[in-house]
Amino acid sequence: MSKTFSLQPLQKLAQQKTEDATQRLGKLSQQQQSAQSQLEALQQYRRDYQTRLQQAMQEGIGQTELSNFHDFIRRLDQAITQQQAVMDQAQRSVQLGRGILTEAQRKMKTFDALEQRYLENQQRLVVKAEQKAQDEFASRQAARHLVNETA
Repeated sequence: MSKTFSLQPLQKLAQQKTEDATQRLGKLSQQQQSAQSQLEALQQYRRDYQTRLQQAMQEGIGQTELSNFHDFIRRLDQAITQQQAVMDQAQRSVQLGRGILTEAQRKMKTFDALEQRYLENQQRLVVKAEQKAQDEFASRQAARHLVNETA
């Protein structure tokens, strides 16, 4: 009497999409962490280089060296700006990935709820059919018993 859940293919697809979204979010999070680490490394390198510049200025530094320090710091600032843009994009990608995962999980939960209702309904039908069979059996037994008493 029990039939298979007719939405099972869609349920499996929703589950696969959830797993894919989870994996994708994991990769995006790793990329974001990598971008963050690179940004922090560049910022630390700039601070270190700025400290070296200050020390060189205290010790006395030529105009050419000073110009070289400033040029290098300017390039570091550009690299930091570019890495910050990479970091911002990575954060947006993670947020988008979270949204996709949340939507996939919502759909999967919907199919799970539908399946649960279907299974509960199937169980009620089985119980009802069993009860009907028992009632019919008891009815036949009572009829036989009545026939045997009257005979």
